[in-house]
Amino acid sequence: MWLLAAFIAVPLIEIALFIKVGGAIGLGPTLAIVVATALAGSFLVRRQGLRALDELRRSLHDLNDPTEPIAHGALILLAGALLLTPGFFTDAMGLALLVPGIRVALLRHLAARVRVERFTVGPGPAPGPTGGSGRGPARADPTVIEGEYEEIGPEAPRGRRPSGWTSH
Repeated sequence: MWLLAAFIAVPLIEIALFIKVGGAIGLGPTLAIVVATALAGSFLVRRQGLRALDELRRSLHDLNDPTEPIAHGALILLAGALLLTPGFFTDAMGLALLVPGIRVALLRHLAARVRVERFTVGPGPAPGPTGGSGRGPARADPTVIEGEYEEIGPEAPRGRRPSGWTSH
């Protein structure tokens, strides 16, 4: 229901703001402001997005919890989408999301509503049959090379005989 209300309210707010601002300062300056905020916003989004990506890489490299850098990156991406959408209201929301303090406060608010059950860092489960404990896959023996084979005898069709280039 909230999503439907947003899809109805945001365009109405944008139209009302365009009419008010356009009536006060004129069409040319109104369009110039919209284009300028889109250009400035894309510059800021790119800069902050690269910073968030560096934080994510650092977090993954140090085997720390990557949820905060991912969340910041998602909010920066949302800010970019809002800034590229023509309108004063969406530009204000996009610029607000580019302020790190506002992002932190929003993420704290959202984190209070989310419960994380489990988070693990490390190598994924190894392929292969379940080990003796029954708790998961057994670690592969590094001296064993798994593969498939097919026996080819002298009665095999002509194209499937050994080529002579390898010893069999």
